[in-house]
Amino acid sequence: MHDLAESRSPAPARTRPREAAPPYRTSHRRPRHATGRAHAAEDFTGGRPRLIALIPAHNEQDRIAAAIAGLDAQTRRPDLVVVVADNCTDATALTARQAGAEVFTTHGNTHKKAGALNQAIAWALPHLADHDLVLVQDADTVLNPWFAETAAGTFNRKVGAVGGVFYGEEGGGLLGLLQRMEFHRYAWEIERRGGKASVLTGTGTMFRARVLREVRAARRAGRIGGGSEYYSLASLTEDDEITKAVKTLGYRTMSPAGCAVTTEVMPSLGKLWHQRMRWQRGALENLRDYGWTKVTARYFVQQFMMGFGALSFLVYLAFMTLTLLTFGWPGLSPFWTAIGLIFMVEKVVSVRRAGPRAVAVALLMVPEMLYDLFQHAVYFVSLWGLLRRSEEKWVAT
Repeated sequence: MHDLAESRSPAPARTRPREAAPPYRTSHRRPRHATGRAHAAEDFTGGRPRLIALIPAHNEQDRIAAAIAGLDAQTRRPDLVVVVADNCTDATALTARQAGAEVFTTHGNTHKKAGALNQAIAWALPHLADHDLVLVQDADTVLNPWFAETAAGTFNRKVGAVGGVFYGEEGGGLLGLLQRMEFHRYAWEIERRGGKASVLTGTGTMFRARVLREVRAARRAGRIGGGSEYYSLASLTEDDEITKAVKTLGYRTMSPAGCAVTTEVMPSLGKLWHQRMRWQRGALENLRDYGWTKVTARYFVQQFMMGFGALSFLVYLAFMTLTLLTFGWPGLSPFWTAIGLIFMVEKVVSVRRAGPRAVAVALLMVPEMLYDLFQHAVYFVSLWGLLRRSEEKWVAT
């Protein structure tokens, strides 16, 4: 079989870590994730694009094998699976090799996931044609078997990247269930929007190689910020930022229903707090950095509505508490009872696919009201930190 790495200009020697062979280089044994001779021949004539999967991983020895197995089970299997081992002190690299993946070890990276991906993409991209595909997924995530095939089939001239629709894994007690309910509602919302992605989730996103090249070129030309590489090193939420970068270049971002992924849920309030603070603060900072544009306008409106809804909810709770303390139980109002029933029906319908436990919790309403208060606290603390320009430190979750 032809060596694709040798058919194009090779990367400089210093960019090739000892642990990983160049993309698609043949060896004495057939790679577990190779698609075969026929597909390779098609690529040289402009046929089916190559697909490389990158899994950034920091101390993920317990989860990395499942992520690789998920890629191995794809109906459109990647031509190469590379685990990007970033500052690992455990057996992540060894476990990845045993599971059949190549390993790329980062060198001198101090910029977390974004820095690790920049190194790996810079190593791989010189060996890819513009129409080839790069799949980036988290190490704590398993893609459904149709993800790669669905994502690859979604691309056209207007679509620059295809992101996953994430669902929560089982476990985590009531807190885990509430997160799964939240994720199901988000998936339902995406479906209602025709699969248009608000965020190219880090749990699983596929890019055209050409688009990644254009993102870096635009950064270096000053058209968009975030440094001079593929992923921004200045953002707490690199997936949210690269979504805005891709859209700013004029491309659409999609999340079709077939691109479902299963990812971990936070097992404690502390971990959930740090995760959501990073997400929310990062989203606000990205909007501040991009400013008001035709791309970011809807995101600004979305953040405003989130704040307005959170404030309205707090005012409502304060009013009801004051009324009960002052006048006692006012009795049932037909109007407000009807409004409450409509609200409850919407809550139940939007999580019906999450199972009977989710429906039961939605009917109780109180657990979700407390969960909403937690989310509102995250929003206001993030906004206050942004206004004060305090530094939000990255905390591993």
